[in-house]
Amino acid sequence: MTIHRAILTTKEIAETAHYYGAKKRNRYAIPVAGALQLPEQALPIPPYALGVWLGDGHSYGSQITCHQDDLEIADHLRACGLEVEVKSKDKRVPHILTLKPILPWPDNMCRRGHDMDVLGRHGNGQCAECGRQFAMQWKHGLPVDPVLEAGKPFSKRLREMGLAKDRKTPETGKHIPSVYLRASINQRLALLQGLMDTDGYIAECGRCEFITVHPRLAEGFGELLASLGIKFTAVDKQPTVVIDGERRLGNPATRFSFMIYDDTPVFRLARKRARQVSRAGRRTTETERRRIVAVEAVESVPVRCIQVDSPNRLYLAGRTMIPTHNTEVVNNCVGYHIDQDPAPIMVVMPTERDAETWSKDRFSPMARDTPCLQDKIANPKSRDGNNKILHKRFPGGHLTIVGANAPSGLASRPIRLLLCDEVDRYPFSAGAEGDPVNLAKKRTVTFWNRKIVLVSTPTNKGASRIEAAFEESDQRRFWVLCPECGHEQILTWGQVKWDKDESGGHRPETARYHCAHCDAPWNDESRWTAISKGRWIADAPFNGTAGFHLNEIYSPWVRLEAMAKGFLSARAGGDETMKTFINTSLGETWMESGEAPDWQRLQGLKEDWRAGTVPPGGLFLTAGADVQKDRIEVDVWAWGRGLQSWLIDHIVIDGGPGDPACWQKLSDLLGRTWVHASGTPMTIARLAIDTGYETAAVYAWARQVGFGQVAPIKGLEGFNRASPVTGPTFVDATIGGKRLRRGARLWTIATSTFKAETYRFLRLDPPEVTSAGDGEGYSPPGFLHLPGWVDAEWLKQLTAEQLVTVKNKRGFARLEWQKLRERNEALDCRVYARAAAWILGADRWSDARWEELAVQFAVAGSKRKAPTGGGPQSARKAQVRRVARSTYMG
Repeated sequence: MTIHRAILTTKEIAETAHYYGAKKRNRYAIPVAGALQLPEQALPIPPYALGVWLGDGHSYGSQITCHQDDLEIADHLRACGLEVEVKSKDKRVPHILTLKPILPWPDNMCRRGHDMDVLGRHGNGQCAECGRQFAMQWKHGLPVDPVLEAGKPFSKRLREMGLAKDRKTPETGKHIPSVYLRASINQRLALLQGLMDTDGYIAECGRCEFITVHPRLAEGFGELLASLGIKFTAVDKQPTVVIDGERRLGNPATRFSFMIYDDTPVFRLARKRARQVSRAGRRTTETERRRIVAVEAVESVPVRCIQVDSPNRLYLAGRTMIPTHNTEVVNNCVGYHIDQDPAPIMVVMPTERDAETWSKDRFSPMARDTPCLQDKIANPKSRDGNNKILHKRFPGGHLTIVGANAPSGLASRPIRLLLCDEVDRYPFSAGAEGDPVNLAKKRTVTFWNRKIVLVSTPTNKGASRIEAAFEESDQRRFWVLCPECGHEQILTWGQVKWDKDESGGHRPETARYHCAHCDAPWNDESRWTAISKGRWIADAPFNGTAGFHLNEIYSPWVRLEAMAKGFLSARAGGDETMKTFINTSLGETWMESGEAPDWQRLQGLKEDWRAGTVPPGGLFLTAGADVQKDRIEVDVWAWGRGLQSWLIDHIVIDGGPGDPACWQKLSDLLGRTWVHASGTPMTIARLAIDTGYETAAVYAWARQVGFGQVAPIKGLEGFNRASPVTGPTFVDATIGGKRLRRGARLWTIATSTFKAETYRFLRLDPPEVTSAGDGEGYSPPGFLHLPGWVDAEWLKQLTAEQLVTVKNKRGFARLEWQKLRERNEALDCRVYARAAAWILGADRWSDARWEELAVQFAVAGSKRKAPTGGGPQSARKAQVRRVARSTYMG
């Protein structure tokens, strides 16, 4: 059989797979997959340092064993930004040393971000502010500032990733976290260098070996080599040792062997790196390809066509990442319309670089090798301009490929078929022209038979375009019949269950899907058979848009054992790896730890007390004012012991900052009274007003009414601040057209800190007694009491933001608050009122101060009789010893 074509069918490969000379030889080979091109990740531990610890680190701690001849490793660790302590492990073996890596941290800062030079130290040198917070936690149950992410020591980071062994958690131990396996090439290479410098071996011929007794580490090491494009062999072995003439078996181990040349430095240690050989004069082709040794026929099974998102028409199969072909929805859709239904087509990728990659690696090979398309698209080498990288013409239409970050590419072209890939990776705005998806959709309005396709892996809840588009569709999900009871259901991760051994360790190999109705377990074969008989059912009426959702449980190529292992590894790796599992395997949006509470849940937590009155637990009032273009919104909050709070009033003053009557109404509000449950009238002790809009007008009003009761504030983003409120600082103000030097007092507040605190308080369990009149002792510290008169719109504004993790251009992660809806005045006013309470000193008041306030209002549980008359501000007479410490309790 003579075959001259470059592309062969599987049957043709099977018939001609071998040729025979002196011995049987394999005719065909496929290339070894190249290194995975992945973005740089923000990693908790430098990859080289983690590799060194995985190789020779203590299983229960951060110490690393090192021979004195390899002390060069300590210098490489210091080059990663670590400090390294070098000690002799045992005086009897002075050549064996112990390295202790330390992440650098300022001497004046504690791990919770408190400046000890400002806030003081205890006699033992520890942070005085931390001691005060722990004392307040013990006395009042108030939260303690969390340890900063950047302040976590090396050992704590190992434990959080599940790397350091924990006798109480058997699944912990040495392995490569998935976030490191999906890091950039340089980061993965640095990890490999750390492993090879400590536990690797290189022969004189240049062949490398790595041996480990940790099964999870062996599994990750193989994936690490494959992700770097290194061909390897792995052999499980049972080592033996002779002790007193008796041969004994050692722990089972896995030995990896691979050939690597000096153009890929897998060592940093000089004595090992010197043994890497050059490619010059050597036959290196066998390290770059895999021979096809056999092609075996298998029985046909029901499958479903899915799309694997890859930069070309190949995807990688198995842990060794062997390249194989994949049918792609986008390619097929474009090819069909070019051949059968010509039309103007636009394919939108996240960036222009992605667009060029898709054109060169996906579309061009398909157009070249598909007979029905060859004559319809011009040769790319022709000079007629009909076949450019990002614009291709064919009879009856054209194909335009653009990046979502280029507004010019999304304009001035009428389009009938619009294909948007990975829409959650699109920028928020195409230049200054708005949302790129909406810009692209506008190109299709001239066609009555237009078709728009959006495809993406979801990202963060509330900020995901594909989630919003799916909710606007008819929301089709795939329903499957149980083989045992016939109950129809959607396959969800919560129904995947597996066993544990006697010591509590997970056994993912026992993973089964359990019916939601009869709890019958399905093995993988039963699950696939049930899926082949399933059907799509829409959750909403069809409104012109069809939406489809699937997760990895439906995949005929994925076993539940692999999913269970991926889940356990992701959970051990922390939020970043868990986010990847939720987004990619389950196809669901990720909810950050600072996610806004459900406003509908808050509807059920409302309490009843008479409108315009202050409940017994409220001991003083503050207000937050948010200045808008056409109004000023004010929320009045009452505060009690443990920073419990009650919403007392919500006031909207129409007119805006340009209307003098509006400011007069705000001035009148400062003198207004609200009646306490005891009958005592109360006024606002401090009102905090935002200066972000019409700053000059706010300063002028504050000077007019005085700064004793009013606090102009300016919000700043970010969590890395020693105190959530600083000031006041004197700033210049413009009054009546004249500039007054140091004419206003301005307080600066960390809005991120107070927003996180508010959402943390909103998640607290409700009090046992929901009636405000029954006292305050039943509510946890910090609990937010909401009145029955508050409406749904106000609750939606209170929960209008979420905390998400974003990465800058350098790949470093940071937390950022993002809006879920346009209006968030209720949340802003709450933050300002909370800042006003802080300015008054409520976070620093002693029990005696709170008791004096309670006595004034004859609150139940007070130790002294309430005096007649007086307001909440008279409690300021209490004397409190002044100490140098933080004023914030988190």
